Amino acid sequence: MKSYKWLWATLVITMVITFSVLGYYGREVYREAPPIPQTFVSESGETIYSQDDIFAGQSAWQSIGGMSVGTVWGHGAYQAPDWTADWLHRELLSWMDIEAQKQFGKSYDALDEENQSLIELRAKLAFRENTYNTESGAVTLSDQRIAAIKNTAVYYDKLFGDDPEYQKSREHFAMKENTLSDADKRAQMTGFFFWSSWAASTNRPNMDVTYTNNWPHEPIIDNVPTTENIMWSVASVVLLVFGVGMVIWLWAFYSEKDPEVPTAPKQDPLSLVTLTPSQKALWKYLLVVVALFCVQVLLGGFTAHYTVEGQEFYGIPVSQWLPYSLTRTWHIQSAIFWIATAFLAAGLFLVPIINGGRDPKYQALGVNVLFVALLVVVGGSFLGQFVAIKGWMPSWLNFWFGHQGYEFVELGRFWQLALYIGLIFWLVLMLRGVWAALKAPGDNHLLILLTLSIGAIGLFYGTGLFYGEHTNLSIMEYWRWWIVHLWVEGFFEVFATVAIAFIFYTMGLVGVRSATSASILSAILFMLGGVPGTFHHLYFSGTTTPVMAVGAMFSALEVVPLVILGYEAYENWHMQSRAAWMARVKWPLMCFIAVAFWNMLGAGVFGFLINPPISLFYIQGLNTTANHAHAALFGVYGFLSLGFILLILRYIRPDMQFNEKLMKVAFWGLNIGLAMMMFMTLLPHGVIQAYAAIEHGLWYARGEEFMQSDILVTLRWIRTFGDVVFIIGAFAVTAQIVLGVMGKYRKNDTMDY
Repeated sequence: MKSYKWLWATLVITMVITFSVLGYYGREVYREAPPIPQTFVSESGETIYSQDDIFAGQSAWQSIGGMSVGTVWGHGAYQAPDWTADWLHRELLSWMDIEAQKQFGKSYDALDEENQSLIELRAKLAFRENTYNTESGAVTLSDQRIAAIKNTAVYYDKLFGDDPEYQKSREHFAMKENTLSDADKRAQMTGFFFWSSWAASTNRPNMDVTYTNNWPHEPIIDNVPTTENIMWSVASVVLLVFGVGMVIWLWAFYSEKDPEVPTAPKQDPLSLVTLTPSQKALWKYLLVVVALFCVQVLLGGFTAHYTVEGQEFYGIPVSQWLPYSLTRTWHIQSAIFWIATAFLAAGLFLVPIINGGRDPKYQALGVNVLFVALLVVVGGSFLGQFVAIKGWMPSWLNFWFGHQGYEFVELGRFWQLALYIGLIFWLVLMLRGVWAALKAPGDNHLLILLTLSIGAIGLFYGTGLFYGEHTNLSIMEYWRWWIVHLWVEGFFEVFATVAIAFIFYTMGLVGVRSATSASILSAILFMLGGVPGTFHHLYFSGTTTPVMAVGAMFSALEVVPLVILGYEAYENWHMQSRAAWMARVKWPLMCFIAVAFWNMLGAGVFGFLINPPISLFYIQGLNTTANHAHAALFGVYGFLSLGFILLILRYIRPDMQFNEKLMKVAFWGLNIGLAMMMFMTLLPHGVIQAYAAIEHGLWYARGEEFMQSDILVTLRWIRTFGDVVFIIGAFAVTAQIVLGVMGKYRKNDTMDY
């Protein structure tokens, strides 16, 4: 169709340009990543930490849950400290005490303000000086710096062990006793923490900015936002305003043209298609989706309670078997599994419809094999993480079969590889059914876009295999966000948009031309900001100003298309009036409407709250990020997945009538419960932390004293109310789906749908 040419051309050009930008500045990440020196040595040549020590420490940190126990460079869990900021501040205090004793014979705290300022100036000069020798690969440390490092390491050795002096701290940080039982591994882990702190406090060669762009905020050594940070933040806001104006302006012109609106059929076309064996087999997927969903929400409430009782659950000592690091890992991973399973099921449901109402040969067998493989990956990865965090798994097996340590990709590499093979198998199952339809005459541009999005989901998860156990943290973060941001927020978003458009077109509710044009245009907008916008996660992960600039500008563009989601929600709601039989799919439609709302609020408003560099400089690693993550992950992908499986249930049980009371409890319980979590706990908690981080530094906002203040503890207790409401909603939708699958439901009075 000629009318699509400019859209396809724009999409292709967008993809080429955006991935070129992502790849080009990805090379910048590789080139400019903070070095991992061969050795950190004293002035006399004694080795303090070797590169092998740092790598071994990285492995030790991964084995205890990594990013599920505090954060490093601001990425991970928010109950324990950020170890980078915490180490840096503790080492600074130790160094300044030594310097004060040497110069004035007093502790730093005993000095007057003038002499304290003098000591702080000397600390800044000592810590920000870069003594890395590129030829020898060694960093030379002064004896005073080494003494401060050793003092700091003693604290960490006691904290991560079972020293009774720090039992209360472990409880406050939601760490189990003997978090890392091996003393040698604890010593190596301190080397990894020190390296992350060294990169955050040491200037790049010939520059007055640290390897992490002066993050974290630490006033003692003048770790404050750079000029470039402020300039690109302002520029991103200006671009956002311009982009929103342009979208509204263009949309106004576009909407004046009446789109093609076909007459809705008297009967639901999908209900007239005979169910195939592969579609009938999908009932198992629906049960797994809701089972994992219930596991996730129960673990979420359990994990949230650990933030107030760090080692107990209402007085029951459970942390030695189910510590915070494990329940948080399973909470996140089960969310990814159930959402991904729902997407896979949605795709498999569409295959026979696309294929003219027929299954490709052995399709049902493939669906069943994929289901078994899914169960193996879920069970195997969960078991591996349990064994690893218990300390029972040999260190050399942990990365492959235990816990990778990185948020959202916690599962061991073996299970990650198995999941990727499963996605490729799903891709094959999908393409077998789509291929014949692609060759058929007629307007198949919407199907082409659906096929491309299917291919992207199947293939791009493989980018998570591009880093290893000892990959530099900066480079690992680059590839990790290809999965967490690009794969999920990019290609899943496109697939969802196109799949919904294809379903509505198949139902005869929208014309193929309007569905195709809207889908390609949406894909352009998602990719334009989403692909280079990946870099907004990397401002302070050992990257340079160009990466910050690209991330700031394009992440602002990510928000732009979200301004029209209110119209999308209206369109979805309006679908109910197109035909009487649409009442049968009211609740899937309601889920799609919720997606539009939470996309605007969770991804748009709460996302942009933390996107500008000046904002993220102060609040990276605070609960403002958790606020955005919960609203965007469940609000968008959670409701989308529930909409998909409710739609599948509607058609594999064609005589079923949704229980209105149950679905009202489910829908409003989930929405209200999520809103209560956001506005009663996560957002106010994050805002209060942000004030503390700006005023004092990240170490303080994440420190034990501040985190245990009455107001923050109270806010974490209050979250229980939202959790309970949300869990009730989750159980209600689970009951509806289980009853539907098992045939325990009220049947439709008539079959005229």
